[in-house]
Amino acid sequence: MSYLLNLGAWNSVFAVPTELVDRHLKLAGSVQLKALLWLLRHGGENIGEDALSDALGVSKADVADAMLYWQECGLLVRDEDGRFTPPAPTARTSSVETPAPTPVSSKPLTVQTAQVPSPQETAAHKPAPLLPTRPQKPDNAFVAQRIAESPEIAMLMQESQVILGRLINNGDSSTLLMMHDYLGLPTDVILMLLQYTVSIGKSNMRYIEKAAMNWADEEINTHEKAEEKIRRLSESSRAWGVVEQTLGISRRSPTKQETELASRWINEWRFSPDMIREAYERCVNQTGKLSLRYMNKILERWQREGILSLDQARREQEQKAAARQEQEENRISYDIDSFERSGAFDSFTS
Repeated sequence: MSYLLNLGAWNSVFAVPTELVDRHLKLAGSVQLKALLWLLRHGGENIGEDALSDALGVSKADVADAMLYWQECGLLVRDEDGRFTPPAPTARTSSVETPAPTPVSSKPLTVQTAQVPSPQETAAHKPAPLLPTRPQKPDNAFVAQRIAESPEIAMLMQESQVILGRLINNGDSSTLLMMHDYLGLPTDVILMLLQYTVSIGKSNMRYIEKAAMNWADEEINTHEKAEEKIRRLSESSRAWGVVEQTLGISRRSPTKQETELASRWINEWRFSPDMIREAYERCVNQTGKLSLRYMNKILERWQREGILSLDQARREQEQKAAARQEQEENRISYDIDSFERSGAFDSFTS
């Protein structure tokens, strides 16, 4: 007679490193935890990123990002065949060879004083300043350490996920920490930047990073400065929307110059959509195409001469047309008088 102990699901188990629970359970993302558990379940098998992507239902980029986290934490290594395996245990030696002591010389010890270079020599050998480079983002291990040590950084990561409406990956966390530690943007300013970019439909981290670098260059480092910056950006965006609708331009992201011109016309010079349309029609009549630069010349002259309404613009146009017609009539009359004085008609008299 034989006996079988049926443990159900516990008949098949695999080991999980205690460090995963003790240190990384709170820091690692869902994809990272799923990927590591799936690898531990299939220990000894040749697992590639394609298989992981199919098994977890995520992109290969997310898989690569998750594996990079565990490699930098030291829980996994990647061999020459591309397989992920636990790191080999470090060999410890029981005996340590102690180097022989260096014999002490009986000669008297002489002390050499270092020569201090003169200011001229220091200036001559001063190394050239390094060119500015793109900020280096912290690695995943350092990000995890900062989150564990700083409640403010942990709050930044949590609130960012709420604002973005998605789980942030390691690359996102690294970018956010770079914005705080390297660019010097306070946490509340970063969150305000995220809220603004989401409101305009630009929630990808590449756009956010570029905007953060611009804010740092402009020293947008307080809550008040961030509010003022967002107000100006919002006004510029609304101004372009007015120009876009008035001229019938298909919806697209405007260039920096287009945004500046639209803001100048609407927010600074206070022109109405009718005036912008009038400038557009005159531009097309003269050039045969839309040219915002040409329109800007027209609007700039109107602003300088105090022509601020459509009636004023059209009255000015009529006056100029009448003046040109009068000038042309005077020129023709002068030509006939000159022709008569020349005696050209004398040969026709009887």
